[in-house]
Amino acid sequence: MKSIKYYILLLIVSLGITSCEEVVDVDLDTAPPKLVIDASIKWEKGTTGEVQKIVLTTTTDFYSNTIPVATGATIVVTNTTPSTPIPFQFIENGQTGEYVCSNFIPIINNQYSLTITYKGQTYSSSSKLMPTPVIASTEQSVKPGIDGKDSYEIKFYWQDNGAEDNFYLVGAKNANIVYPEYGVLSDEFFQGNSMFALYRDDELEKGDVIQFSIQGITEQYSNYMNKLLNIAGSDGGNPFATPPATLRGNIFNQTNSDNYPLGFFHLSEIDSDSYTIQ
Repeated sequence: MKSIKYYILLLIVSLGITSCEEVVDVDLDTAPPKLVIDASIKWEKGTTGEVQKIVLTTTTDFYSNTIPVATGATIVVTNTTPSTPIPFQFIENGQTGEYVCSNFIPIINNQYSLTITYKGQTYSSSSKLMPTPVIASTEQSVKPGIDGKDSYEIKFYWQDNGAEDNFYLVGAKNANIVYPEYGVLSDEFFQGNSMFALYRDDELEKGDVIQFSIQGITEQYSNYMNKLLNIAGSDGGNPFATPPATLRGNIFNQTNSDNYPLGFFHLSEIDSDSYTIQ
């Protein structure tokens, strides 16, 4: 109700000053477009993982309502761990900016390199394909809300590997919210123990379905996603919209270092599950 009241107030004010309204054109500096690379290779447990996709777009001006796609690029992801590296070609689907590989071979803990050639410039990165634990169980509880209305609280659990430091990207997709919601966790205080992620929404009702996911990630990607989620906010914003130019990932322009791209090259297993509110 608060946001609706604000909109009504703004409408009343704008109607009241229509007679003295003056159009002001504001000139904003338009920087050259940067390449935005969505290169998250996710191997769903229980599948071959052979179909993977990388999406290329570019930044645009402040007033644009569309995100331009980057077409005509050449993309190769190479497994560099074997003595004879294994390359995988990502082929563009029409002129969509979506590049697909249908014969990818994911191998846990192997090192992979990314090479993109776009408009005469070469972009590259390297990362390890991270393992991910299995979602072991899910539980539901009811908690009293601030307004006196009970709310559902869902937890899903997994077992941490105590032999190493681990970082996780957890996600929850509520059918009532447009975008998935994400969080970053580490095992700093849970080394080798059972861990859980918690999801709570005052609007959840019996019969609603929540989709959960977990990915093992590198510490570098954990730091990147933590900054990105802080920028996106905790109000259900889309963390995979075009990031601001100040947030740089692990992909570099080998041709012109000043013209750096945006985005991150990340590979991991992913485990997912769904839960229906009881």
